[in-house]
Amino acid sequence: MAKFLYVAKNYEGEVRTGELVAKDEQGVAQQLKAEGFLVTSVKESEDTGENPKVAFMDRFTKIALKDKMMFARNLSVMISSGLTISKAIKNLADQMENKKLKQILNTIHEEIKAGKNLSDAMAKYPGVFNELFVNMVKIGETGGNLDETLNIIAVQLEKEHALLSKVRGALMYPAVIMVAMGGVGILMLTYVLPQLTGVFKDMDVELPVATQFIIDASDLFKEHSILVLSFFVMSGFLLKFGIKTKNGKKFVSFISLKLPAINNIVIKTNCARFSRIYSSLLRSGVTSLDALKIVSNTLSNYYYKKALRESIREIQKGIDLSKVIGQNPTIFPVLVRQMLEVGEQTGETEMILLKMAEFYEDEVNQVTKNISSIVEPVLMLFMGIAVGFFAVAMLQPMYGLMENIK
Repeated sequence: MAKFLYVAKNYEGEVRTGELVAKDEQGVAQQLKAEGFLVTSVKESEDTGENPKVAFMDRFTKIALKDKMMFARNLSVMISSGLTISKAIKNLADQMENKKLKQILNTIHEEIKAGKNLSDAMAKYPGVFNELFVNMVKIGETGGNLDETLNIIAVQLEKEHALLSKVRGALMYPAVIMVAMGGVGILMLTYVLPQLTGVFKDMDVELPVATQFIIDASDLFKEHSILVLSFFVMSGFLLKFGIKTKNGKKFVSFISLKLPAINNIVIKTNCARFSRIYSSLLRSGVTSLDALKIVSNTLSNYYYKKALRESIREIQKGIDLSKVIGQNPTIFPVLVRQMLEVGEQTGETEMILLKMAEFYEDEVNQVTKNISSIVEPVLMLFMGIAVGFFAVAMLQPMYGLMENIK
């Protein structure tokens, strides 16, 4: 069995491009004929199923989403203007301010000159060009509409950038407040409280539990500051490493779907990304099974990945995607199932998914605008409790001493 890239048309003139696994070219033609399509072009894919050789450090190369968005948009414009892919990549490399991306584009340019396809050259940098990007470029190369495919990628990246910016902006305020509170607390325990707690140590009285706890914490920060700092740094590194493991990702995904306010953003964001990416792939001619596989690898939440991967097996049995999605009501709202069902019945799945993506993107925008009004009173309450705890812990021994004097 081998993989074949094909271009086919049905009797209405609709063009489909994609990749199929078959014994030979005749097998590809027979599969497409069963779906009502006639093959106009077919060739064996150079990808034999093996992953491209990726240098170890290239796996960790990261480029800002904004830079990739501009790259896709500009490359689309250049190719549609008549420039060859090689010349367009070279022009973009010369204009690129990002040094890492500039170096990558120069390498891709050399590989294209050596006879490689753009998609194969990009596949060597999975940290920069993910599976979605590479597969859509491959489809564009096969169908001869690379400029249109790149334009779809650019729109997808623009929407994703806008979505992530809104979510990060909404979470930035509480994050800054929490960091500032932690910094102030450490300063107080290290420099301010030792001057106050020295008085309590000289008293030959039994201190309240809260006061003793603060004194012990202050002594720890003052006498072992390097050790405490090292502990926090190591904990940060371990946490960062832990959340990248399979169990860590599963735990973070579970918590994010259970936390009030946060879960609403996570569900709407993932539904928006699923709808837009799946729609973009279907519009590019990717089969539904391949599209679901790519989407499952693109989404970051463990439970969305799991649901979509399970849906691939169910669809292969002949079950509609809308019914499979309906089996996961906790992560896919009823609206998603209903819209998919309408798309399957009318044959307008791509357009309906696009409208659903726009709907959920607007919902995320509204939620992120309102989140500060929800988070602010919670933070104020938390700050009030923290200040009240310190005040009571410091004043309680003094009141007890005054009563003893009376």
